[in-house]
Amino acid sequence: MLTNHLKKEAKYYKKEKELTVQCQLCPHYCRIRNGKEGICRVRRNSEGTLYAENYGLLSAKHLDPIEKKPLYHFYPGQKILSAGTVGCNLQCQFCQNCEISQTSVEEAEFLKFQSPKDLVNEAKLTRDNIGIAYTYNEPTIWFEYILDAAKIAKTFGLKNVMISNGFINPAPRKDVISLMDAFNIDLKGFTEEFYKSQTFSSLKNVKETILNICKEGKHLEITNLVIPTLNDDPDIFRNMVEWIAGETGTNTVLHLSRYFPHFNKSLPPTEVDKLVRLFDIAREFLNYVYIGNVGAYSAGRNTICPSCDRVVIERSGYSTDIAGLNRSGECIHCKNKILKYI
Repeated sequence: MLTNHLKKEAKYYKKEKELTVQCQLCPHYCRIRNGKEGICRVRRNSEGTLYAENYGLLSAKHLDPIEKKPLYHFYPGQKILSAGTVGCNLQCQFCQNCEISQTSVEEAEFLKFQSPKDLVNEAKLTRDNIGIAYTYNEPTIWFEYILDAAKIAKTFGLKNVMISNGFINPAPRKDVISLMDAFNIDLKGFTEEFYKSQTFSSLKNVKETILNICKEGKHLEITNLVIPTLNDDPDIFRNMVEWIAGETGTNTVLHLSRYFPHFNKSLPPTEVDKLVRLFDIAREFLNYVYIGNVGAYSAGRNTICPSCDRVVIERSGYSTDIAGLNRSGECIHCKNKILKYI
């Protein structure tokens, strides 16, 4: 339990009878009795007031290549200070980082406090750093802290980036989008049945988040973790990439990521051949598709100009060579515009 001076009253909730509260941050709309916490395990009702228990508590902080988020078309080759906490408003049975996402503040003895101002100061003073990425666990349930840090970061010209599952209600979503410069949204599948049975959430809300980000003109990339037998049906996948292309544009970046057995799933790792087949389908609709989490496998790593088929960004691990682009983000061979942020 947080000490009193670390408690932060949560935003977006309403008080109900008998000291019960209803959290309105995400579509779960958790009704939380006194002394209990919501599905995310970090928003607790204390005597009829909802507190964000994870405010300022960091589970991890690293200076990462921007490509590690993954963001391939947002200042490629640059680094960004990345920070996360604990908790998540989804319960993905295949979670790849359950050690921090499926735990509470009380259970996480490794947490360290850092105020929003101090995090921004560190980001500002860190050499070759473009900003702050809110990542590792699900950042939307760190809502109050992110808003405080992002507002300060913007005053110094730092970039704010969020790596999220996109499961958030419209009003807080609007708050977050207004402060962020770039998003990577994890589109985990493309059926309500999958979302309900495997994540205990809803596809509808995630799609709305993706559309809102696009409408507000923020940089958007999408990640799809491909899990054998659960979300790798080629026809459903085709529907997903066709929807992305039609709703957010053919230049939307899609990352296909390899699943490994973890948390409550013991299915074998995704076969690379399966990723390649889905990659080929995605390329029918989208100009920029990548394959990640595959070790030394090299295909689906580079950025290729869709106009002249030349390699314009070459990647090896997290080493990035953008020699094929000019300073305006155009292909040096055909002048096709590839990047807006470079």
